[in-house]
Amino acid sequence: MARRILVVLSEFGYWGEELVGPLSCFDENGYSVVFATPTGKQPHALPPSMDPDYLDPPLGRSVTSPEVAKLTRDVDESGRLANPRSLASWLPERPYTSDDNYLRRLEAYHRELDKIDVDIAEYDTMLIVGGSGPIVDLANNERVHALILAFLRAGKPVAAECYGVACLAFARDWEDRKSIVWGKHVTGHCKEYDYKDGTGFLGVPDFNMGPPPYPLEYILRDATGPDGRYHGNFGKDTSVIVDYPFITGRSTPDSFLTGQKIVDVLEKGLRRFGW
Repeated sequence: MARRILVVLSEFGYWGEELVGPLSCFDENGYSVVFATPTGKQPHALPPSMDPDYLDPPLGRSVTSPEVAKLTRDVDESGRLANPRSLASWLPERPYTSDDNYLRRLEAYHRELDKIDVDIAEYDTMLIVGGSGPIVDLANNERVHALILAFLRAGKPVAAECYGVACLAFARDWEDRKSIVWGKHVTGHCKEYDYKDGTGFLGVPDFNMGPPPYPLEYILRDATGPDGRYHGNFGKDTSVIVDYPFITGRSTPDSFLTGQKIVDVLEKGLRRFGW
């Protein structure tokens, strides 16, 4: 049977290469891919990620080749992403402690979560795609966190790129509140790559956040703890870290390599890479 991959995307814009890089690897290996977004809306690529003339401010050069720009546009307009699975319809929402009949609601919540363990049996791994959009609707999304935890309980690897890696830092058991990447080695968008101005999102016209609302590198350094480590690899062409069960990619240039390493984890039993 073909392997099946769950790919989670933001509804506020994903970076094109961070989808098409891994997706190309999955397609080449004959994998089946299912897409999901927070509410089931079709995701779209951020316009700069389809523009080879766009100069990335921190790097001072284009980070999108004409070939990748076309590939991104082809996928974005193909209808392949038209009907993603809705995380809001699939996973339950944890009740507020102030809700009426809280204890019964919490029990029901956990019963629904138990069903997710059965649902994900059909998937081999999940990937969280990066870009600025995940800052808005994925990083602190409890449904995304619950899905990640379900994959880990099932012994399945979890991959994330760029700002999507924040989901791993924030996913944690409700009891001990310790990040799942505590003691692990990861990479993600490094401080040197952060914009000073111009962080934008789809669906919010003319909105310029300026710099990102948080430096992901600092979050990952704290989340991995004294026995883990964040690897920025600034100044190196690529940064992809495999510390099983996690596969993390730093940013756009690392997308195809991230996909290759996901395949190597699934097909060759790769458990460590990049550190």
